[in-house]
Amino acid sequence: MNLEGTGGVADIEHAARSAREASRVIAGFETKLKNRVLVEIASLIAAREAEVLAANAEDMSAARAAGLPSAKLRRLELSPAALTQVRAGLEQVAALPDPVGMIVRDDVMPSGLRVRQERTPLGVILMIFEARPAVTIDAFALCFKSGNACILKGGREAARAARVFADIAREALEIHGCPGNSVTVLPELSRDDLRHLLTLDRWIDLCIPRGGTELIRFVREHSTIPTVQHYRGVCHVYVDESADLEEAERICVTAKTSAPAACNAVECILVHRAEAPRFVARLVAAYAGAGVEVRADQGARVFAPTAKEADTTDWGSEFLDLVVALRLVDGMDEAIAHIAHYGSDHTEAILTRSEERASRFVREVRSSCVLVNASTRFNDGFHLGLGAEIGISTSRVHAYGPMGLEELTTKRFIVEGSGQTR
Repeated sequence: MNLEGTGGVADIEHAARSAREASRVIAGFETKLKNRVLVEIASLIAAREAEVLAANAEDMSAARAAGLPSAKLRRLELSPAALTQVRAGLEQVAALPDPVGMIVRDDVMPSGLRVRQERTPLGVILMIFEARPAVTIDAFALCFKSGNACILKGGREAARAARVFADIAREALEIHGCPGNSVTVLPELSRDDLRHLLTLDRWIDLCIPRGGTELIRFVREHSTIPTVQHYRGVCHVYVDESADLEEAERICVTAKTSAPAACNAVECILVHRAEAPRFVARLVAAYAGAGVEVRADQGARVFAPTAKEADTTDWGSEFLDLVVALRLVDGMDEAIAHIAHYGSDHTEAILTRSEERASRFVREVRSSCVLVNASTRFNDGFHLGLGAEIGISTSRVHAYGPMGLEELTTKRFIVEGSGQTR
C-alpha cells in the first residue's frame, strides 16, 4: 500500500488496520515463498537500477537546494555500488534460516506436560527514518522474512527513491501472490498526524525510530507503541599501550573516513599516554592527509600542535562529519571511565596486543558491540552476518545492537498435555 498524496487520521488508521490484516497472512507463509519474494526484489532492483538512481538524483538535487548538511547528503546518496550491496543484503537475508517457528526450548515437565518455546512474529513494525532511502528495502526484507508486516515513514529528503523501492517491493509481492499491504509507505505527515500514528498500539506492535536526536526524542515522548531506539553513535577507539601502531593508524583513519556520516564511524580516539610520543603526531598527520579535522586535548597537542584545541563539548559529540576528537588517557581505567560517561552504548573498540587487557575491555565496556583490533565500522548488520539491519538498538530492552531477523520475533509457549488439570 502506498498512501503517497494522502494523509489524515482516517487514512493512517486504515493503513495500520490493513497492515495488521496482512501480518496475520504473512505469519503463515512458508520460508520458500518469502525467499522467492526477496530474490525477486533483488532482480527487480538490478533491472530498474537506472530508475532508482534517477529518483535518488532528484532527491539529492532537492536536498542540496534546501541546504541539507553534508552529513545528511552522504546518507541520502545512492550509487551503483550501494545498490549492489542492497541486492547482496536481500540475497543474504533470503539465505538465512527462518526464525519463525524456531524452537528455543523443548522440555517435559514433572506433570507430563511438554513445554516448547518457539519464535513467532511480532506482527506490525513501524519504522520511522530519515534520509536513508535503502532503509525501505532493508526494513521490508527483514520484516517480511521474519513474518511481519511493516509501515515505513521515511523523511521527505528520500521520498522519490523510497517510492521506487516500495513500488519494486509491491511488484515482487504481486508476482508471488502476496498481499500488497505487507509493506505500507506513508507520505509526509504533519506533526499532529505523526503523533496520532504513534498512538495506534491496537494495530502496531513495535516502533523503531532511526534518525537524529530530535526524531528519537519526539517518538520517545509521544509513542504509546513499544519502542526500540536507534540512537546516537558516539563511538570510541582506545589505542592501548603496546598496540600495533601501524595497524592502529589504519584502523583509526578508516573508521572515520570510510563513511563519516555513518552511526558506526569513530567519533573519539583515546590514546594511552605511554604511546603518545610514538603515535599522536603520525595519527594527526594521517588524518590531515585524509581531510579530517582533529580536535585534541592539551596533552595530545604537545605532540601535534597543528590539531585544533578541543573543548568539553567535543567529548560525547556525534560529529557525523570529517571531524574526530582525540584525548590522552593514563590507561584502561580512564579509557573505560571516559566511554561510560560520554558514550552512547553503540560501538567501542580496543587496539592492543594484550589478551588480558582486551578481555577486560570487553567485559567492562557494555556497549552494543565491542571490537578487539578491528574498526567500529563493522558494527553493521550486513558485516555481522545478519544480511541487513532494521536499526542498531541502544535500548538494551528486547534487542541490543544490530536488529536482524531474530530480533523481529518474540518467543511464545506451546504446551501439549494429555488431560492434566490443576
